[in-house]
Amino acid sequence: MSKKFHVSTTVNGDPVEFLCDSRETVLDVLRDRLSLTGAKEGCGTGDCGACSITVDDRLVCACLMLGAEAEGKSIETVEGIAAGEDLHPLQKRFIEYAALQCGICTPGILVAAKNLLEKHPDPTEEQVRYWLAGNLCRCTGYDKIIRAVMDTAAEMREAS
Repeated sequence: MSKKFHVSTTVNGDPVEFLCDSRETVLDVLRDRLSLTGAKEGCGTGDCGACSITVDDRLVCACLMLGAEAEGKSIETVEGIAAGEDLHPLQKRFIEYAALQCGICTPGILVAAKNLLEKHPDPTEEQVRYWLAGNLCRCTGYDKIIRAVMDTAAEMREAS
């Protein structure tokens, strides 16, 4: 029988408490306990990036982190990117550039791209490609994704 953990954390700015099994990942907790289904399980081994979230502003594969490790942390998921009904500029550009198709990779790529732009508001194309290298996409070929991120960066710089 595995041990249960009571965890207090913050998810998308809201205080959250949950009880989890010692073997449950943060991805399991987000999807099954908190009904935040944006992060997807693509591989379960940290290779595809479909479950990308930020934990204390650090990009993390949610499938590789145990739920119990979330104690006291600040977690951001794709559900926290938009401000209510107002889409984040990245989300708008992804739609405008048709930078998504099946949608499995999109949440993780959006989280990773937002994290990049928060740390590097004026990235080069090489930096964008490097930052998103951990996010696999089988549908788009990446060009539309890269252009959407680069144009969002330019738009956000102009707005500030």
